[in-house]
Amino acid sequence: MAVTRFTTRSYPQDLRIFPSPAARISLVLLGALLLTFPLFMGTYGVFVACICGVSIISALGLNLLTGCTGLMSMGHAAFMGIGAYTAAILAARTGLPLIATLPLAGLAAALAGLIVGVPALRLKGLYLIVTTLAFQFIVEHVIYHWESLTQSDKGIALPSPDLFGFPLNSYQSYYYVILALAVAAAVFTKNLLMSRTGRAFVAIRDRDIAAEIIGIHMAKYKIMSFAISSFMAGVAGALYAYLLHLISPDHFTFNQSILYIAMIIVGGMGTVLGSILGAVFMVLLPEAINAVSGPLVSAYPDLAPRIGGLSVMVYGLIIIFFLLFEPLGLFGIWIRIKRYWKTWPYTY
Repeated sequence: MAVTRFTTRSYPQDLRIFPSPAARISLVLLGALLLTFPLFMGTYGVFVACICGVSIISALGLNLLTGCTGLMSMGHAAFMGIGAYTAAILAARTGLPLIATLPLAGLAAALAGLIVGVPALRLKGLYLIVTTLAFQFIVEHVIYHWESLTQSDKGIALPSPDLFGFPLNSYQSYYYVILALAVAAAVFTKNLLMSRTGRAFVAIRDRDIAAEIIGIHMAKYKIMSFAISSFMAGVAGALYAYLLHLISPDHFTFNQSILYIAMIIVGGMGTVLGSILGAVFMVLLPEAINAVSGPLVSAYPDLAPRIGGLSVMVYGLIIIFFLLFEPLGLFGIWIRIKRYWKTWPYTY
């Protein structure tokens, strides 16, 4: 016999991002932890947290494109590179402040996304992958060989940013800027997916022909998805450039695109929380490997060349594991844990 679940919540209540009191309390506690994080962590810990924030923004953009719209991209690092070099050139040569270079970097990347999105109107699957891969290599080639603009492998040095006259000359102060933008990106993505536009993205991903039959404008929403994803990648790239103070072509290679693909696969395709979990996990994974391998290298120096490629192998094994055994990624594991505690001590 089927069991019906009755609810007294209204439709607007069901659409809330945090519908329950427990979720809102958890949000307050998490917010307090994030706000006080730089107070009890060292400089390097705050730097890693900044990398996590930048990765979250970029992973949210890629998941919106690939996980929600079903358009595979192997050139996400290229869009980050466009945003990073736009911000670096504007900051170093014209002296524009952070508040101006961030949106301009996002717009430059979004314009590139519009150009790449045009072939997506007729291509999908392997053909779209090859197209975005070609774009990745084109951007790498331009960055490396247009020396008068990008300084090639010498890189471009960025001045320390400031926000409304307040200098951001430490990782601790810059952390709060990245935190605010990461939260804004997560809230924006969550609301977008709950809107008509987000439902159109998901319809295109699940059944593109059926979506077109029911009146969804395929060209409009595919290009929109590319543009939004690229904008977020461009902003993330600009933040990354200011964080490092020096950017070079090595920061935006094909390997970085693979890393962001790994983030959304490990975290959970098509989910906001999955993007966050996957980004944090993949950023902290090398730190964990270094913490484990450091004592081994100290004790056995001959193992150093072999351990050097360990992280790449671990990345591959983790991706294979999640693809085979946990397609929903860390998000799926989190859902099962939450359901278990909701029904505990019962098993149904």
